[in-house]
Amino acid sequence: MICRKFVAATTPTAPTQDMAVSTQWLFPIEALRHTPSVDTSNYTVSKELYDRFRGVEFLFRLGSSLGLPSSAMFTAATWFHRFFMRFSMEDYHRQDVAAACIFLATKTEECGRKLRDVARVFQSKITGIDVTHIPSESLEVEKQQTLILLAEEVLLEALCFDFITISPHSILVDLFDAGQASTKVQDYAWSIAHDSYRTPLCILFPPRIVAAACFVLAQCAADGPHSPSLDARISVTPPSASLPTPPSHKPASPDASRFAVEYFGFNEVDLRHVTDALSIMLDFYVALDMQNNPHIWPLVSIQPPTHGQRPKLYEPFAQLLPTVSNFTNSNQTPESSQGTTPTPLTPSQASATKP
Repeated sequence: MICRKFVAATTPTAPTQDMAVSTQWLFPIEALRHTPSVDTSNYTVSKELYDRFRGVEFLFRLGSSLGLPSSAMFTAATWFHRFFMRFSMEDYHRQDVAAACIFLATKTEECGRKLRDVARVFQSKITGIDVTHIPSESLEVEKQQTLILLAEEVLLEALCFDFITISPHSILVDLFDAGQASTKVQDYAWSIAHDSYRTPLCILFPPRIVAAACFVLAQCAADGPHSPSLDARISVTPPSASLPTPPSHKPASPDASRFAVEYFGFNEVDLRHVTDALSIMLDFYVALDMQNNPHIWPLVSIQPPTHGQRPKLYEPFAQLLPTVSNFTNSNQTPESSQGTTPTPLTPSQASATKP
């Protein structure tokens, strides 16, 4: 496989500057309709997106049981999505690839775990047997070690030994600080950013686009039924721009609902990308089983942007398999759909640990 030269990702010096991300890892949305899984097998787009969701969910559960930091799991999830843009899900099982991504991330993210430990937890997850009851020297663990190493070899080929990723969470911290966002908005945005990895957003848009979409969606959810629409929040010009100047002749107060758009100085192309990212996230939430995930109602009830509408990528997950595993738990907060994924750093903690 020919690998194009990778452009190292850097942090922008100003909000109007985009991050220098490698274009080989950013795909047009239409590319999802021509992945190896869709082109070479009987996979549909919606079926592949559902299996990507299941694969990342498994990856998060595996990383959680291994005690990995959230940043390592985000990196692994990004690699997972990149992998299946170059290889078919029919040829490589999502759980094997997820385990390989986790094992590789433990090495690149300086949170090393022994291969045998990863294999034991892997065996525990696929069998439902408590890890303490799985002997380290069992034939099953040896088999899982082999599977992980074989998948890792193909993963390295798919990635072209390109390991750098950027999470939208670090950008959200800047948004929180600059916009003095409420705790409710921060919690929503933080959880939506987690959920974004259950979709292919990380391979469709630069991190700042994903971060902006998460922030705008969080604002809308936090504001409730009387919230300004998504169209008003991400329009090219603010809705009040055509209104006459107030009698005092003083400039109007800044519109907090458009803070993210103005913070980044988005142009029309950027705003189209934000629109698409919002639509995909909302499609994803609508595809979930509301009965098992009632906490997502504030998000599902949000009307998607009306401009730039495109055909939906997701079908209801309940239609794809007879039983969709529930990824909620009794300790889950209404603002989160992270399931058994470990509780991430809070925005304040992330700000304190940010380099």
